[in-house]
Amino acid sequence: MTRRPRLPAWTASLTWKAVAFLAVICCALAALLGVLVHVSVTHQTVREARDRALDRLDEAAEAFRAGGRLGPGASLDPPELPASLRALAVHGERGTMVGRHDTRPTMWAAGPAAGGKALAVRIDYAQGARTIDGLDRAIVGSSALAIGATLLVGAFAVTRVTRRLHTTARVARRISAGALDARVDDVRTRDRGRRQDEVAAVAGALDSMASSLQARILTEQRFTADVAHELRTPLTGLHAAAELLPPGRPTELVRDRVAALRTLTEDLLEISRLDARSERVDLDATFLGPVAERVVRASGTGTAVQVVRDVCVVTDRRRLERVLGNLVVNAHRHGAGPVELTVDGPVITVRDHGEGYPDYLVEHGPQRFRTEGGAKGHGLGLTIARGQAEILGASLRFTNAPDGGALATLTLPDPEASG
Repeated sequence: MTRRPRLPAWTASLTWKAVAFLAVICCALAALLGVLVHVSVTHQTVREARDRALDRLDEAAEAFRAGGRLGPGASLDPPELPASLRALAVHGERGTMVGRHDTRPTMWAAGPAAGGKALAVRIDYAQGARTIDGLDRAIVGSSALAIGATLLVGAFAVTRVTRRLHTTARVARRISAGALDARVDDVRTRDRGRRQDEVAAVAGALDSMASSLQARILTEQRFTADVAHELRTPLTGLHAAAELLPPGRPTELVRDRVAALRTLTEDLLEISRLDARSERVDLDATFLGPVAERVVRASGTGTAVQVVRDVCVVTDRRRLERVLGNLVVNAHRHGAGPVELTVDGPVITVRDHGEGYPDYLVEHGPQRFRTEGGAKGHGLGLTIARGQAEILGASLRFTNAPDGGALATLTLPDPEASG
């Protein structure tokens, strides 16, 4: 199966398409106008030359009948007379034809003469031919100049529009990346008395949407932080009270629920700090192999650790341990064993052999308070892991292994590449 040739990427731009469209239209109009002018002037020039030739033919015919001199350019049966025009004259008709005589353009006129001969007149048509050639050159030159000027003006006008569209798209990408305060701020949207074009309408709609989205997200963040802060104090007292209860199964259940509430509260507080982007990193040179082994020991999950290639990176070890710890705990809680943690240079993977991540998580990333399939938890562990990874300048991807199981890949900045 042969693949169709693909055009270069720059041909997909609106500027190129608009310029190409203008070029085609201009060339078509220039060709049409050029043909019309050429045909009109050519007909007029040929008609004037034909009229002069026929007038000369009438004079030559009168002189021939009177037995006088035929005059300049007139002759009887000249050998250079075109054959078709000679045949027409022999059959008793008059006619004209543009031909050549001694390599020069010539207008011939011929008519019948006595004895079955042809009386012919020739006049110089070089001036008319030069006029038409000059006109053609002027049409081509003026058309090229007009097309060039039109393309320049059109490209300038289209570029102004596409530049504003690129600005709008760039702001939209910044908003998608989390910069909620980004705005297009088109000058046409600020001036209410000024007419707005379509680009300004799109920019204004994007700014309005961003403002509304930012207000809602900030409200949600403030609510989350306020709830977490308000819960922290009574939970501390509740935890202290639970420690005073007598031993027994009910006490264990109370302490377990209080611990779960405290963990949820601390996670909410951490998410609120991540949302506010108020976290600061404490960078230090750290080998990834020992960090991975320490995380597994602290989790108490018995996760298998494999160090393919250990490297020393400059990162915040506490935050890195937080990311890996959440990934390992999530793999054991929602996946199935065995769970494997692999260090291969700056790339760390955590894999289980369960049913894999849900489709929404693979496509859009973790979402707080969303789980599927009756799984336990609040969906905050992976959300915190991704937020901490962003602070570290690392990328965290969630995929499913081809042979089954969830696969989380943490890629830290490569120290060798930066060096």
